[in-house]
Formats: sequence, C-alpha cells, structure tokens
Amino acid sequence: MTTQIAVRLPDDIVLQLDALVADGSAPSRASIVERALRRELRRFLAERDLRILDDSGDDPGLAAVSAWAANQFTLDDG
Repeated sequence: MTTQIAVRLPDDIVLQLDALVADGSAPSRASIVERALRRELRRFLAERDLRILDDSGDDPGLAAVSAWAANQFTLDDG
C-alpha cells in the first residue's frame, strides 16, 4: 500500500530529478524520493542506535561492535 503526499522541493532539485528520469537512471521522481527517504530513515535510526549505545556506558561485549559500526558508516549527506 502507498499513500500519495505533496512535497515542495527547490527548482534545482526537481531539475536534477527530471534529468535522472530522462536519462534512464531512475524510473520516476517518486522512486528517487522514496530511495532518498529510506536512506535518510536508515541513517536516522543508526544514529539513534549509536546514541543509545553511547549513553548506556561501557559494555565490553558491545565495545567491538560499536567501534566497528562507528568506522563503517558516515552520518553526513555525502
């Protein structure tokens, strides 16, 4: 099931979306927006999880996992 929503985007972003669709890089504007939102939601959840781990204090069992995760993912837009 999907729900249609309306969003306002800057003209330059819409032009880039349209160029990606026109050259066949993406099937639709909606597919690009959905992919970007899914990626951002994953980033948000990962950041939240890392904050929870950080706030919970030292745990020898999680230290290695936390160190690995911190080096695997960046939280910037790049």
